[in-house]
Amino acid sequence: MRTKSLGAALVTAAALTLTACGSSDGDSDKTEKAAEVSGGSKPGQAIVLDQPKAKPDLVLTDTDGKKYDLLKETKGKPTLIYFGYTYCPDVCPVVMSNIGIAEKKLSKAERDKLQVVFVTTDPERDTPKRMRSWLNGQGGQDFVALTGDFDTIQAAARPLGILVEKPKKEKDGSITVNHGAEVLAFSPKDDKNHWLYTTETTADQYVKDLPKIIKGQNP
Repeated sequence: MRTKSLGAALVTAAALTLTACGSSDGDSDKTEKAAEVSGGSKPGQAIVLDQPKAKPDLVLTDTDGKKYDLLKETKGKPTLIYFGYTYCPDVCPVVMSNIGIAEKKLSKAERDKLQVVFVTTDPERDTPKRMRSWLNGQGGQDFVALTGDFDTIQAAARPLGILVEKPKKEKDGSITVNHGAEVLAFSPKDDKNHWLYTTETTADQYVKDLPKIIKGQNP
């Protein structure tokens, strides 16, 4: 099992490589058109979208088994959204762990404002109970985890430029789950996705940037 890279076509001065992770071997790369961006001149830095995208109108089920209306629950709040899955062997746990480390270094007031939402790309296997246990293990005890109908999840990710492919069972019994591995950061000022973070973003970078994002400022 390994992580795959996903080349993204970007209208910028320099090409930026976005990533996707999967859970099976393979050498084929896939290309997904991404939004125009700026910033992110150094690995791990925030990528600023020239055309911010609206938060998805998404209603799924949280780890308490209750319906969670993303727009309603996160309206006017700084929000990080990540599409991934708990059986991911490498990328997903690192990303969520880095956010978890950074979140714990925020002040209580900042933590109370920040919303971190994990949306599964493998809803058949990612039960609410499993997601809660997995996120707790990454330091995300107060993170929200959502599951539901795959088509609904895929449709929500698409306009955000995030690749989400239906999980595929291989001949050897393994499951391939390919998905974009970017963290989407939404401003509390307009509930739009102004910033992207890649798998190269460290916990220290999040520690530096999150207080600004919480205020709706460019990191």
